Amino acid sequence: MPRPLLTLPPVLAQCLAFGAGAAALWLILAAQLFVNVTPLAVHHTDAVIMLGGASAERLPVARQLQQELGARVLVLSHTDTPGNKLADEVCNTAQFPNPDLVCFRPGEYDTRGEAQAVGKLVRTNGWKSITVVTSSYHVTRAGRLMEQCTTADVQTVPSHPDFSPAQWLRRFVIETGGLIDVSLRPECPAGAQ
Repeated sequence: MPRPLLTLPPVLAQCLAFGAGAAALWLILAAQLFVNVTPLAVHHTDAVIMLGGASAERLPVARQLQQELGARVLVLSHTDTPGNKLADEVCNTAQFPNPDLVCFRPGEYDTRGEAQAVGKLVRTNGWKSITVVTSSYHVTRAGRLMEQCTTADVQTVPSHPDFSPAQWLRRFVIETGGLIDVSLRPECPAGAQ
């Protein structure tokens, strides 16, 4: 005689269905916000800024953009961290002052610290437009932080990491939390721009 199938109470079944639907919707939105990121038409800019981390992925994109957009300055976040090795080597071996290269150390080694430092660089140099290069999963949050800390026109351009599904899922969770945080707790006060 076959065993009866386990049946769930209707309320629990509805909760599970709602949860599964919400998770599927979140995955679709996360993929659009963090993976399928393409810039709108990118135009001339005063500086191309590469945010710290994943420099093996980000630095080639930043250098190519500097040439394509005719930007006179390449700006690198200098963090002395393993993920930023290539950019740090450029900064450590460059001769300064250098009109084509600016290396900065953010006060805090996170995107908020970088946004504050970039805001100061924009004010100091009188830049009207900047192009920020970072990994695709980071573009939305980084762009929002940069816009909070500067009055310059901010363009964001993604580099594309080669992640496994598990790594993407981890980034989805981190970046979703980061976007919520940036929305609830803006970085730079309006007067600091």
